[in-house]
Amino acid sequence: MKNPKTKIDIIPFSLTHKESIKTLNLEWLQKFFKVEPKDELVLSNPVEEIINKGGKIYYAQHLDEIVGTVSLLKIDTTTFELSKMAVTEKVQGLGIGRQLIEFCIEEAQKHGIQKLILYSNRQLKSALHLYESFGFEEIPVESGVYERADIKMELLLSQ
Repeated sequence: MKNPKTKIDIIPFSLTHKESIKTLNLEWLQKFFKVEPKDELVLSNPVEEIINKGGKIYYAQHLDEIVGTVSLLKIDTTTFELSKMAVTEKVQGLGIGRQLIEFCIEEAQKHGIQKLILYSNRQLKSALHLYESFGFEEIPVESGVYERADIKMELLLSQ
């Protein structure tokens, strides 16, 4: 039976866990898609490509192990991209992705962010269902973001 609320701690980015964003994301990218040049750039340089550009990186820690990650990439002062979310396969189905999204929405609201966007792929049905459960809605996707991105979604946040 799936546990809908596994106990995790969500912690901010630290250099101690710098490699975790890359390891966790490569795990799912290599399973479902391929690692694109943009992925390699961002995942190999998270401080320069996310943190220094005004974004945030968070980790899900369960039993002293980093098992998930998510990032908020700054698009502009009111819009951020929910990105680089990954939960290691051995703990998938335990509600960790849901907790990461809840945390990001709360953080966004605390900081006056008005809109979250994300890019995904229609093959990832459980992920899309999860996003929809939070109120994300499909909007037109522009080309050239990621080869694998065939859907874009947004969530307008009430302030």
